[in-house]
Amino acid sequence: MSLRSRVRHRYVFPFLVPLAARQVQGDIAQPGVAAPAGRAQPETPRHVAYVFPFLRKRATKRAGDAAPLAPPPAAPRVATPEAAPLKPVTPPADGSPRQAELQLPEPGIAPETPPATIPPAPEPVAEVDWLARMREGLARTRDRLQEGFGALFSAGAIDEDALEELETILLTADVGIEASEAIVQRIREKAGGDDDLRSLLRSELLALLQPCEQPLVPEKAGSKPFVILVVGVNGVGKTTTIGKLAHRFRAEGRSVLLAAGDTFRAAAVEQLQVWGERNNVPVVAQQAGADSAAVIFDAVESARARGIDVVIADTAGRLHNKDNLMDELSKVARVMGKVDASAPHEVLLVLDAGTGQNALSQARVFQEAVQVSGIAMTKLDGTARGGILFAVAQQLQIPIRFIGIGEQAEDLRPFSAEPFVEALIGG
Repeated sequence: MSLRSRVRHRYVFPFLVPLAARQVQGDIAQPGVAAPAGRAQPETPRHVAYVFPFLRKRATKRAGDAAPLAPPPAAPRVATPEAAPLKPVTPPADGSPRQAELQLPEPGIAPETPPATIPPAPEPVAEVDWLARMREGLARTRDRLQEGFGALFSAGAIDEDALEELETILLTADVGIEASEAIVQRIREKAGGDDDLRSLLRSELLALLQPCEQPLVPEKAGSKPFVILVVGVNGVGKTTTIGKLAHRFRAEGRSVLLAAGDTFRAAAVEQLQVWGERNNVPVVAQQAGADSAAVIFDAVESARARGIDVVIADTAGRLHNKDNLMDELSKVARVMGKVDASAPHEVLLVLDAGTGQNALSQARVFQEAVQVSGIAMTKLDGTARGGILFAVAQQLQIPIRFIGIGEQAEDLRPFSAEPFVEALIGG
């Protein structure tokens, strides 16, 4: 077999024979042959119909072997309802012109639309009882005290063994050595045969805290704002305390301006700006690394020009044992005095209750640097050392302005001695 024949049988015939078979079956139109009814046929490839007519015989044999293809079933016709005629619009009787309107025919079946239901108004949330909230926040300190108070209070007799046990319990709650000894000594002097130890302890704790119960009331002097300088070591919650103070003063009807004086800690300015946006309070800030004294100076000047009631100035957290940082804090107070000789009107020291007795040394160093006039004790809900408040009151005699017992803005409250003692040892 020649090369041409071999190529024809190997490559051309296998391709053309199936096409010829389709022509014979009627899938492809044949010249001079009408297409079956209901079947659309494509044009016959010219190379099948004319170039290789000798393939017809071979294709006819292959088509005979295959079953004839059944015509595809006709798609069922869906009866569509006739559109109802549009109703003509009747002109008004008074002859006044009106715009053309189309009145659509009413549907035969229309689903009924249920009437709209208005959700009931939420019930007003009752204000949480402050004593219950404080008891919840001081749970850790109270649990530590109650572990020893249970058997001690039920014993009845107040003897030396009971007083020594009481002193040990107070020390475990971080009341401090000096405060614990003073409390036990006064109870020893007052104790009689029928006295109740719980009542005596309660009265002594109240007597220790009540002199420090002095709430902060910002009073604006003429056009000069009341300036609060917030100080403390790193991590005690100064910026968060400032945001909660702004929320409180705004709720009391005072206008507030915040000064982002912490220009050293990463994201400190942004954090204070978030609190400002949340409380709708303006914030005076500069770029990171700016002079803290300059930022606070600009804030006081701006508040004075705008008639702001209260300025709360943030400061960078600093270690109380670094003299150079404490000297810088003194500089901030001196610069504020150039705008107002009486500023700052309040130096609020923020202490973390979880630091225990270390809070005392912090308070002493800050007191020497900037004359601390008030204390805000934070994070009482996260520690069992709530007794540090008694040590601060006994050794420093600095007014305790606020205590923090939670993360919500309302959880920073003015300090009150009676509910605090109630939450610790009960009535």
